[in-house]
Amino acid sequence: MKQTAAYFLFAVFCLLTTAIGAHPLNAADSSTYFNSLQKRLIGDGFRPEKIRQIYNQTGVAFEPKGVSLFFVHRESKLNYGQFTDRQSLDAANAYLQQHEEALSRAEAEYGVDKHVVTAILLVESRFGKYIGKRSALNTLSTMAALADPGVRKSFWQYMAENHRISRKGFEKKADSKSRWAYLELKELLKYAAHEGVNPAAIRGSYAGAVGLPQFMPSNILKYGGDGDQNGSIDLETHADAIASIAKYLKGHGWRPGLTRSKAKKVIYRYNHSSYYVNTILEIADLLKG
Repeated sequence: MKQTAAYFLFAVFCLLTTAIGAHPLNAADSSTYFNSLQKRLIGDGFRPEKIRQIYNQTGVAFEPKGVSLFFVHRESKLNYGQFTDRQSLDAANAYLQQHEEALSRAEAEYGVDKHVVTAILLVESRFGKYIGKRSALNTLSTMAALADPGVRKSFWQYMAENHRISRKGFEKKADSKSRWAYLELKELLKYAAHEGVNPAAIRGSYAGAVGLPQFMPSNILKYGGDGDQNGSIDLETHADAIASIAKYLKGHGWRPGLTRSKAKKVIYRYNHSSYYVNTILEIADLLKG
């Protein structure tokens, strides 16, 4: 009887070991995937105790499901045409009226057409209805952690089981996105420290974009505007989001009376999609009547 029980326990152990090997992201403690990332952040000057405090919080986790979407996302598949329907334009006109003061103030300060700012807020987040519910910290940390060969191998196993993507395509994107995400992660931590907020509490999209204007963290401290003049930059606040978009566009060359050709080039800096750019300008034209 004891021999049978021992054999049964051994068999269960073997099955569990095999399962962990086959599905490491589902079975392992996700905090271990951030070990090398934390060392890297500390090596780049972040205080060790602060980094450990951040990554030891409940809810801070490696998130392969959300980040995997970033590997299969295609801008060309997005339907920007949906934002020129009657319902969307009615919502945009209502927004123009409701936030007239903040929009006019930003237009006066930065010289950016308020209709263009409104169009961007409509397309980016439908005026705050869709700003993402994921932790920006988790998203960017997961992508940045792919710089570690062991973490990347585990993530590839997950991708291969759940998405159609070639190994070559995955490796190429993992190289570029892990470097990019690490830079964005550092900026997110700097922004959180500047504002005195917990970085784990900052919500974002599956790509780590934040707030109503869907700014990447590297743009927040550089282009974020304090539209409500309360001493802080909160991109989930309408006045700040409006000022931030206007400040960003001005910083990339927007000037009052610029030609349509130049306007396209400036908006393209906001989103590298000609489809997006044309949609923004079309919405702005329709709002002007």
